[in-house]
Amino acid sequence: MANGDSRRNWFNQGGQAYALYRPDYPEALAHFLAEASPSRILAVDVGCGTGQLTTQLAAYFDRVIGLDPSDDQVASAAAHPNVTYRTAPAEALPLDDHSVSLITAAQAAHWFDLPAFYAEARRVGVPGAVVALISYGVPVLDAEIEACYQRFYSEQIGPYWPPERGLVDSGYATIDFPFRPIEKPLLYIERDWTFAEALGYVSTWSAVRKAREAGKEDLLNQFADDFAAAWGSAERRREFRWPINMRIGTL
Repeated sequence: MANGDSRRNWFNQGGQAYALYRPDYPEALAHFLAEASPSRILAVDVGCGTGQLTTQLAAYFDRVIGLDPSDDQVASAAAHPNVTYRTAPAEALPLDDHSVSLITAAQAAHWFDLPAFYAEARRVGVPGAVVALISYGVPVLDAEIEACYQRFYSEQIGPYWPPERGLVDSGYATIDFPFRPIEKPLLYIERDWTFAEALGYVSTWSAVRKAREAGKEDLLNQFADDFAAAWGSAERRREFRWPINMRIGTL
């Protein structure tokens, strides 16, 4: 069973949990995006959350701007000397015309008004600028915990996922993407997590927040108990492996 410490409001931790538990992207992703860009003067990460990808891009670009509509996310974002964060929506980018070489949206584009965002990308992008919509869906897990995790994700918490979640699970394969596609590498996010770290990640899901708002704490706590039973020793580390999906092209 999940003990009291593991269950202590694990699904109500806000932007701090997002910063702690959302998995970072592999360094190879930022390297690839920089290599694909026409210059390295300025990149913008739209819907940046707490800056997981934003700060990695800063190793390759002179300046990076991270934009998110949530004050809570921006307040929790990781600091970096080359990064400036602003609160702004994807549909109204506070950037000069034709000033940006790379426009990324990591695990965020399913929330956008895409036609409005694409119009803004064309406005702020330099000729040949790269637009990259990046996502990761359900991880590949150890067989011992996969059934419990998948049942919670798809069935138990399933009704609380917004319709847009299907776009993430499909890797944005069905959305309109009106840019010239470029070839992308096969990349993965890989993490070895303890039980508490895995629960921390689950706590960042929008479906968990909605379930809690609907008064479904019992459902969440039951999953914590079931997952703990499947996991075994709370200190045991288990591998989480997410394939990275991308729609990427040039203006």
